[in-house]
Amino acid sequence: MKKLINSIISFLIFFIGFSQKELDSDQFYADQTPMEIKLNYSNKSMKKNTNDSIYVKTDLAYNYQNEWKSIPVELRARGNFRRAKCYFPPIKMKIKKSNYKNTIFDGNKKMKLVLPCRTDDEKNDNILKEYLAYKVYELVSPYHFKTRRVNIEFTEPKGKKEKKYSLKGFLIEDDSKLEKRFGGRVVEQFVHPLAMDGAGSVQHAIFQYMIGNTDFSVAYQHNGKLLYNAEKKFIPLPYDFDMTGWVDPSYGFGNPTLNLSSLTERQYRGFKRDTELMNEIRDQFLTKKDQIISIVNSMKSEFDNESAFDEMNEFMMSFFSIIEDDNKFNKEIVAQARTK
Repeated sequence: MKKLINSIISFLIFFIGFSQKELDSDQFYADQTPMEIKLNYSNKSMKKNTNDSIYVKTDLAYNYQNEWKSIPVELRARGNFRRAKCYFPPIKMKIKKSNYKNTIFDGNKKMKLVLPCRTDDEKNDNILKEYLAYKVYELVSPYHFKTRRVNIEFTEPKGKKEKKYSLKGFLIEDDSKLEKRFGGRVVEQFVHPLAMDGAGSVQHAIFQYMIGNTDFSVAYQHNGKLLYNAEKKFIPLPYDFDMTGWVDPSYGFGNPTLNLSSLTERQYRGFKRDTELMNEIRDQFLTKKDQIISIVNSMKSEFDNESAFDEMNEFMMSFFSIIEDDNKFNKEIVAQARTK
């Protein structure tokens, strides 16, 4: 009991022992009701004709307080794998200050829009699963990206015709918002994981193990960012959770460099840390277990396919069966921690 109490105290210190600045952009993410939006553009053109500096202009229609409004936006495709392999590429969105000022988007000059990869039946369930992974990490660490779900009526021009899709998606705040919130900066440089904040690194590593993610590198910021905060600590920030056992999309595959046969085969990729710290973070996850289960179950009714939810839920519970057992935790996580 004393050990658990100490872990809870350290967890609260980690959450409270830093300052967060409130931002104008936070208002948009404070409301977690899915926003209804409408978009119209060509996926083919988006993938072929946009890059880091070339955007396409369109209007984003959105329903706010039961009234449809419209705002000009600029969009481009992002993400190497999804741009090449997916029908719907993920989107980077820009909004001019003169357009977002005094709207629900106030303060959000840039955002990322995550869309389903393909047009098949699993498309929207995959989005719900990935979104839930972001919400779980919010419970795990104070250092996370804010997100908000959107329901999208997407119209794609097809020559003289149009094709309509009903899609689920979610918006992610820009890196600049984390920088302002925590008084730090997002850096792009090699930093060895052992030079990063210990608690933040272990939380990140155990979370990635929880969702069955092996497609990331904290040192090289692959599918993640690195925040250098006001306390002069490097904090890993994970994102892009589609290629995980948690989501387990039909187009997914195991990490070939790790000889994993499938996405649902877990492998701990964190580095060796002090045993006491490992157990403290383990207890933090156990303390949050009921909340994690609750937030996952809260979206069960929104899945198109009940089995998709059940598989994700079973995968989650298999994680807790590991960290609740001393022998399994030591064998599957502590003993697997990397030394180089």
